[in-house]
Amino acid sequence: MAQGARWSAAELRAKLLSIDYAAVEERVERGLAEYLEASGARCYVLGLSGGLDSSVVAALCARAVGPERTVVLIMPDSTSTPKEDLDDALSLAEELGVKRFVAPIDPLLAAAPPALPLFDPGDRVSLGNLKARLRMVMLYYAANRLGGLVAGTSDRSELMLGYFTKYGDGAADILPIADLYKSQVRALAKHLGLPDRIAYKPSSPRLWPGQMAESELGFTYDVADLVLFAMVDLGLRPDEVASALSVPRDVVQRIARRVEATAHKRRPPHIVDLKGVAHP
Repeated sequence: MAQGARWSAAELRAKLLSIDYAAVEERVERGLAEYLEASGARCYVLGLSGGLDSSVVAALCARAVGPERTVVLIMPDSTSTPKEDLDDALSLAEELGVKRFVAPIDPLLAAAPPALPLFDPGDRVSLGNLKARLRMVMLYYAANRLGGLVAGTSDRSELMLGYFTKYGDGAADILPIADLYKSQVRALAKHLGLPDRIAYKPSSPRLWPGQMAESELGFTYDVADLVLFAMVDLGLRPDEVASALSVPRDVVQRIARRVEATAHKRRPPHIVDLKGVAHP
């Protein structure tokens, strides 16, 4: 019997989601507190978009080190940030009691074109990545001024699929939820008591109007999480995964190819080895 035949989709989903969320919360919060203490930094700084991941990280930071040592920057873009995201970010920041700054990225974005060689306003992807990197510049500036560390908000699904901007939202000093799949982060949000409108909000980087993560990826996070969990964590082959989940093999292969093709985004910069030439 093929290994994949031992699993049904329902069993894989149950195994993926049936984790001890209280234990997850405790370990992440302890890790956040210990890392901040060991670094000698004063606070955590993070971008709060009003979406699932950043809301969960904000809540975890506030619980781990206190709201007085958690600083959120709400950085809307007038062309692509929906009003409900801004409202959710403001409401959650108030509920958590964290320090917050509303800092639209529009002025920085408007100043960029004259200074950027090769700038093309029609290149949507490059412009979107520029927005993510401008936000990270703002976060690190605030962290420098406050003596803090930047807490990243990427989850395991996004990291493995390479669905993040390199040196944009992928840059951080600590990644509290990077070992949790998107589906698990949603369940953790419910465990933490976050409102349904945030816990179940469709994912989007909001880098251009109407951008939605699952439409851009070509598959849902529910499918991607199960495929990744089955292949990476349980060691099933792509054909076994397709059979167990009743998912087309080409979807499984597309997900596997994304993981392989985006490996460079998860590694530090490559260093050319000069051993024996520049040093012993």
